[in-house]
Amino acid sequence: MEVSRHIPVMAEEVLFWLAQESGRTYLDCTVGYGGHAEKLLEASSLDSRLIGLDRDDMAIEASRERLARFGDRVLLIHGHFVDLKQHLAAGGISQVDGILFDLGVSSAQLEEPGRGFSFQGDGPLDMRMDRSMGGTAAELINRWPEAQLADTIFQFGEERFSRRIARAIVHTRERHPLATTKQLVSVIEEAVPAKYRHGRIHCATRTFQALRIAVNQELDCLEPALRDAVDMLSPGGRLCAISFHSLEDRIVKHTFRTLSGKGNPSLIVLTKKPQVPVREESERNPRSRSAKLRAAQRVPKEGHS
Repeated sequence: MEVSRHIPVMAEEVLFWLAQESGRTYLDCTVGYGGHAEKLLEASSLDSRLIGLDRDDMAIEASRERLARFGDRVLLIHGHFVDLKQHLAAGGISQVDGILFDLGVSSAQLEEPGRGFSFQGDGPLDMRMDRSMGGTAAELINRWPEAQLADTIFQFGEERFSRRIARAIVHTRERHPLATTKQLVSVIEEAVPAKYRHGRIHCATRTFQALRIAVNQELDCLEPALRDAVDMLSPGGRLCAISFHSLEDRIVKHTFRTLSGKGNPSLIVLTKKPQVPVREESERNPRSRSAKLRAAQRVPKEGHS
């Protein structure tokens, strides 16, 4: 499996915030294809180690290949970051010094038609990050009531033609089930105005995003996982979160703000505004263009800001 071509987004910024001292233990909650993990391990001392979580079994295997040269400095776990406390406890780890969340879907997932994340090719409407559990996107769009579909596409995709798209899905599935990404794209294209079909972004982008978020319950899991991550940080330890759309970034922002608020704060926010990729990176790696990075630090002494 070719993994070296997968470029980690905002890698230099992640290193700036996380790779500070020797003897660190890092937790990469979305290790993916190992890009950020590799950079952290290269930049840190030989007595530093990294635990990588991912709910995608293909990503874990790709990371295992990419990070093999680091030997026992790496522990890879197939699991969801919402269960990070349990996964760390199972590995005998009571706290970590740096944590990374690189949210959203990876380029490798998008490039594999069989996963169903992308409208660029044709494949089954799956969209599950963990294919061992949960319902697929096909099951969702063929079973949910029209109103629920419309609300999901509007809320998670911020799609202004959500009701027209939901109505078209329901009308189509009355004739035959929707099973492939190409079938769904065709329904969306027929449902939206002609001008919208030729806009700046593909007319299926927002609907596909919404369905992926719904299938994987991405937004429901994020705040509790961030709170658990802060609990597992050593005093002075740092947390970075990279998001790719406003819904994720809003949750990260509000969670950081809450945990750094008055009273007995557990966090110090290090980025007053989210960092975005430099122009060179955006040009080199178009996927990075929508990225926003926020960083925070565990209060060095409990109860003292």
